Amino acid sequence: MKKQSIPFALSILLILASPLLGDGRGAAQDITQTIRGKIVDIESKFPLIGAHVVLISDTAKFVGTTADIDGYFRIEEVPLGRHTLKLSYLGYRDRIIPNIIVNTGKEVVLNIEMEESVVKIGTVEITASRKGEVINEMSTVSARAFTVQETERYAGSRGDPARMASNFAGVQGNNDSSNDIVIRGNSPLGTLWRFEGVNIPNPNHFGVSGTTGGPVGILNNKVLSNSDFMTGAFPAEYGNAIAGVFDLKMKNGNNENHEFSGQWGFLGTELFA
Repeated sequence: MKKQSIPFALSILLILASPLLGDGRGAAQDITQTIRGKIVDIESKFPLIGAHVVLISDTAKFVGTTADIDGYFRIEEVPLGRHTLKLSYLGYRDRIIPNIIVNTGKEVVLNIEMEESVVKIGTVEITASRKGEVINEMSTVSARAFTVQETERYAGSRGDPARMASNFAGVQGNNDSSNDIVIRGNSPLGTLWRFEGVNIPNPNHFGVSGTTGGPVGILNNKVLSNSDFMTGAFPAEYGNAIAGVFDLKMKNGNNENHEFSGQWGFLGTELFA
């Protein structure tokens, strides 16, 4: 009876071992295990959603995953042996966990904490300007800046800064035949025109001597830059002003290419170069 039980026991062992033998490859190559865990912030213990986990020890497969909404990750079918994990997350320092022993006994469960990365960058200076803020820093009240585009958008301005200014509060035009402006009831003679820091008497064609207005302005808005218009409380540099000040600036031309333009309208023909 003992001789018959020995072959029977060997056959039972062969049946149980057949799944491990497979197609002749070693059993250790087919047996795998799972590495899982949770990734949180080291201070707040808040889960790091979307943190990257890569198994860098297995370069043949290069297995990796990301943490879910609760910070949990899971890497399956990890070969047995010693492995190294690399964790990375935006705004946090990379962390490498070496010598993780993976065996057949149980899953590897890790609770990983990551530390925020503090990066020192250069100084950033942010400046802003309000619409209508004047160029002259000494003008604090009753002053505003206007752009060249505004001279073309205001109704009835005809590209003339003086006619454009009649749309401002406290400013009234004289009549359609002249661009004299009346500021807060003062005489148009009290308006000072300044062009690039130089006082000019009457910047208009066919202007009457002793006045500051005329039917057609000499100053073409295509050569003007952003300028200041003041209706009171003038700085000391505008000593000859009583009613208002037009401080006009010229824009810089194109220093690389020649530019030309022309237009034809009710008020005449214009060529510009």
